[in-house]
Amino acid sequence: MSPFNFLILFSSVSFFFYGLSCFFNSFMVDEFVRYGIPKFRKLTGWLQLLGSLGIIIGFWIDYLQIFSTIGLSLMMLLGVAVRIKIKDNLTKILPALFYFLLNAFLSSTLILELY
Repeated sequence: MSPFNFLILFSSVSFFFYGLSCFFNSFMVDEFVRYGIPKFRKLTGWLQLLGSLGIIIGFWIDYLQIFSTIGLSLMMLLGVAVRIKIKDNLTKILPALFYFLLNAFLSSTLILELY
């Protein structure tokens, strides 16, 4: 497995489990209340599950990985913005920033592979 494919799978698995936790983990319920956006918890979970599945299915369907990684990177950019808005410290912002940068890297690499 190439390092790039490892990163693709790492992102997919991470978002799959994070998406599930939005439905089944009481900590996530509390976190979305803390973020001030409790009504977006289930939507966030669904979008992360769909993004995760899109990455996997994208191994067989052209462009799906690109759209999925772009969507996940945008979602994580919004996550960074929310955490900055509520004045989280850097250690609480870093995971969202990491996943934003990871998916931005993945999507840009996938786009560049087209040319």
